[in-house]
Formats: sequence, C-alpha cells, structure tokens
Amino acid sequence: MASAALLLPLISAAPSATAEQPAADTLQREFAAASAQYRVPQSVLLGVSYLQSRWDTHSGAPSVTGGYGPMHLTDARAAIAGAQHHSDGAEDARGDTSRPARTVRTVRTAAATAPPKTSELPARLRTLDRAATLTGLPAEELRESPAANIRGGAALLAEAQRELGEPLSGDPADWYGAVARFSGADDSATATAYANDVYAVIRGGERRTTDSGQRVALRAVPKISPDTSRTARLGLRTVPADRTECPRTVACEWLPAAYAEFGDKDYGNHDKADRPASQSIDYIVIHDTEGSWDTTLKLIKDPDYVSWNYTLRSSDGHIAQHVATKDVAWHAGNWYINAKSVGLEHEGFLASPDAWYTESMYRTSARLVRYLAERFDVPLNRQHILGHDTVPGTTTALIPDMHTDPGPYWDWAHYFRLLGKPFEATAGANADVVTIRPDYASNKPVYTGCEQPNQVCAPHGSGAVRLHTAPQETAPLVKDIGLRPGGEDTTTDVNDLGARATTGQQYAVAGRQGDWTAIWYLGQKAWFHNPRTRPTAVGAKASLLTPKVGAAEVPVYGRAYPEASAYPAEVPVQTVSALPYKVLAGQRYVVGDSAPGEYYYAPTFDTAGHRVVRGQERYYEIQYGHRVGYVKASDVEVLPVRR
Repeated sequence: MASAALLLPLISAAPSATAEQPAADTLQREFAAASAQYRVPQSVLLGVSYLQSRWDTHSGAPSVTGGYGPMHLTDARAAIAGAQHHSDGAEDARGDTSRPARTVRTVRTAAATAPPKTSELPARLRTLDRAATLTGLPAEELRESPAANIRGGAALLAEAQRELGEPLSGDPADWYGAVARFSGADDSATATAYANDVYAVIRGGERRTTDSGQRVALRAVPKISPDTSRTARLGLRTVPADRTECPRTVACEWLPAAYAEFGDKDYGNHDKADRPASQSIDYIVIHDTEGSWDTTLKLIKDPDYVSWNYTLRSSDGHIAQHVATKDVAWHAGNWYINAKSVGLEHEGFLASPDAWYTESMYRTSARLVRYLAERFDVPLNRQHILGHDTVPGTTTALIPDMHTDPGPYWDWAHYFRLLGKPFEATAGANADVVTIRPDYASNKPVYTGCEQPNQVCAPHGSGAVRLHTAPQETAPLVKDIGLRPGGEDTTTDVNDLGARATTGQQYAVAGRQGDWTAIWYLGQKAWFHNPRTRPTAVGAKASLLTPKVGAAEVPVYGRAYPEASAYPAEVPVQTVSALPYKVLAGQRYVVGDSAPGEYYYAPTFDTAGHRVVRGQERYYEIQYGHRVGYVKASDVEVLPVRR
C-alpha cells in the first residue's frame, strides 16, 4: 500500500561471519529437550513453532509484531516504537485521470514517540515477559538464544494447559485448547483457526532446512483427532462475520472503510460499484502494510485516506475486511487494475529482511486467495495474483511513483505451494520459456538501503534474481528507461525493480551461454545466473507474442483502455497513453491474458452516473519487465506453443 522508497524499517540483525556454526541437528535436539523439561509433546511444540516461524531464527531480529525466535515470543514495545507507515504524497492511489489526483499525505506513526507501556499492549504482543517469568531466563536470552526461546514457548504452552485444567499429557491431541490460547488471539474464531492450522501441520508433518542451516523435521501424525471443544473454556469474544466475504476456514471480521462525502465534490475512500455483475474481477493484488496492524486499522477509517479490501495480521493471520468485493478500493495506484482487482494488505515491512511474514499469515492469506480466485474465476498464476510491485504505472510520469511491496523477501514459491499451485517445470531445460524459481533459502542476492541508503542489508533468502547486460556477474545491471529516463544506472537498492525477475514470473528465452540464461526484459536482453547444477529457473510452456510482420516496434501500455469511439457522450474519452517501453521486432514476451479495452467511470459520490465502457480493441497482458504491461492485439501475433 505505502511507497517503500522512503521507509525506515525495523532494526534487522546479521549473524557474525566468524561465529562458530552449531551442528545441523542442534535445533531439533533443543525442541526435544524443551519438550521433556516442560512435558509438552514434541509434535505440539514443533507444530506451533512451524506455524509461527517455520523454525527460523531470523538472526535474532524481531518480526513486525515484535516476535523473536522460533517460538515468536513477543516483546513489541521497541518494535512498535520504531514502526512507521509512509505514503508517498506524489502518488494518486486511485490512478484515475478522469478526476483530480488524490494525493495522500505522508503518515508517520510513533516514529519519534516513546514505546508504549507494557500494560497498554495486548497480551499477544508481550508473551516474552511472561516466558521470562516462567523459565527464570533473562529476556535478552529469550530474544537471542534459540534454545532459550524454545524453552520459553514450551513453558507458555504448559502454563496454558494447566490453566485450562488439563493434564500435561503425552498425547498431542489433548493440547488443542493450549495451542489455541498460545495464538494470543482475543476472539474464538482466530484462536480456533490457528489451532486447526497447527494440527494440520502435525497431521501432515514437515521437514526443512532453516535460515540458520538447521535441519528440523516433524514426523506426521496422520490420525490425530483433537477435541476442538476445548476452546470453549478460553472465554474469548465472538466476532460476527455476517458481512464478511471469507472462507469458513479463516477468522474474519468486518471493519468497514470510511465512505463519506466531504469538501468540494470530493469523497473517500473507495468507490461503490457493481462487480462482478458489471465487470469482472481479474486480479488479486498482494501488498504489505508498511506499518503495524493497529496503525493500518486507524488509516482505513479515514475517508481522506486510501483503501483496500482486506488486512491480514502477522501474529495469527486474523483477517479484517474493509471494502466489499463488489466495490472498488483505492489500493493499486492504477485505476484499470483497481477496477478489476481485490487488494490484500499484509502486516509487514518489505525493507526489513527479518521483520518477517509469519507462516500463520501466509497460510491464512493463501486460503483467502483460493476462496476469492474460485469465486471470481481468477487464475492462480503470477499474471493474475499480482504483487503491488508488478502493477504498472498508468502513464510515463507515474512510473517512478509506483510501489515496490511486498518486495524481494516475500516467499512467492512457498505462497504458491500453499495455494496448491507450486511452480514446477512444464518443459525441458532448453525450453523457449522459463519460470523464475531460485531456491529461496540459499538465494541471497546483496541488497542495499534497508536501514540507510547504500548500506548493505542483512543477508536473507530471496525469490528474486538479478539481471545483467552480459552473462557475467561483473556486467552492469540492465536499465529501466521508465524509472530513469536520463539513463542512470540501476542499483541494488531493495526498492529498485529495474533489473529484477521474481519467483513465478515467466519470460521468453533470448539466449543461453554456459551457466547463464538471457530473457527478453524491458525491450532488451537480460542475463541471469542459471547453472544447471543449481538452477534459478525451470522450463515452461506458455504462449508468446511478437510484433506483427513488418512492424519494427509496438507500444506498451500501463492500462487497457477502450478506443475513443467506444465512449458514450456522457463519459469523457480517456487517453490511451503509451509508456516509454517498446516490444521490438524479433522479441517475444509471455502472454498473460486477453481482454477488451475497459474503463470504469466513477468520478462522483452519486453512483447514478457510473458507467463501464468496453471497446472492440483487445489487449494482451504481458510480463514486460518486473511489472506487467499491455499491448494491443492488433499490433502483435501470438505464436503457437511449442510442444
């Protein structure tokens, strides 16, 4: 939602390069030791930790909600004090040139204020203090030592079990209520959804290598059947979900966005519409909030601010819906995309490598996206499940102001596995098309600008690969004339998308040389390291397009608006404005979709004059650079898919 170019993120930490590395099974043994000490079944302890952190330590850095270590023990005072929410005042989140630009003021929350008192924080944000009391371990040790952190989590689970009047049983099925309480949720639906996820992990088992190189495994217990009635004793509030549009498997509440008329024919913060009756929903856009949950919920209530459809909480995956899916939220900065999309905000910071997105939030988000995709027939691929960082600018002038969230640390590979659509090879190693798919954990390109300009970010897994002008690491990065019309070099800044391809995106192959593969990207050949022994992309089958025979180049657009003749007299004609980008003769790009030109006219609070205008001119969506773009079908030809 917010522009990431101006962020001052939460503090991140990098491990010492000279620190002695523990044996690869150390963390597994720490789970076993904590399980024995506090009489918590190891499967329960591992399942809870997996849902919180996927067993990662995040170099001792806090999550966006102040969670530390494998058990995500929360000490949110410092984290909340440093949290900021920025919105670039140069950007019009509506992206609609038919009305005066709505530039949103920059908001900075709590950046220069003292941390809130512990008593002012909800219990879910201060579990580390309680763990310190129960274990007798210093808070600093619980934050920094994975072993201590795991013991703290075990102690909290054991305390919850006792408070519920349950025995410290060796049967993991008996711990459902304690797991639900561990979530920290204050409503029964969220606590239940959290516990169900933990038991789904226990039922199916998990195995992975963590961010610190630890190999951890949870053996599947397929027949486990916990007593879900135990949550009744938690005494949690019931959240009415009668207005929400969410699957039954998640916790969701209705917290409406402001919709009010004010000023001189001005209103906010979204548009009433009639989707999908009057127009289709073709996209789901993934954002991060660049601020805390509480700050984000305050902003959605401001009619002078922007809007989005859903917010997801990091600590437990709880969902708040703000705008009905039939209405148009102002979230993408591109009116064509806004009018045809649903926007999901995830609590987090893109420029802080270890202000991490929790497994609980990933899983809840995936359930919501699957539900929306099935309901509105949205394909589950990267051409339709967009990151905010892949939404194009509508005009040349707006390209530099487009957003860069959720950023290079969002794990698209894991997310699409949760969606049930993992990125797998669909063609051989010499295919005409590749799907970008580096190994997230081991792929750690150097980024700068996370904390200070030009300062190197903490090493961290990433789903992105760098693109060079030649097949060698020392070659310059490719340039983006839209971002830098003056020809300045692309940088390694965490917000610089000029030479970046990300997991799940598909590109036409432009050449191969040794361990390097070239793709067509922003009108040029772009090379990335793709060794056969450790590939960062896999072969794919996909439709490609190229300029029609005889055309030296064809323009690329940031929106697919109708031709002038399609507009009725009462609707002003919208300019079909080409971007500075071109598809040149001989180049090929992956086709994402085909649709007629469309424009939703909605400039007034009174919806009586709103219109959906459709033309005869058809457009193809293409993966042009890091962002998608549109070309006119009349300018190009679609090539047969090679088998």
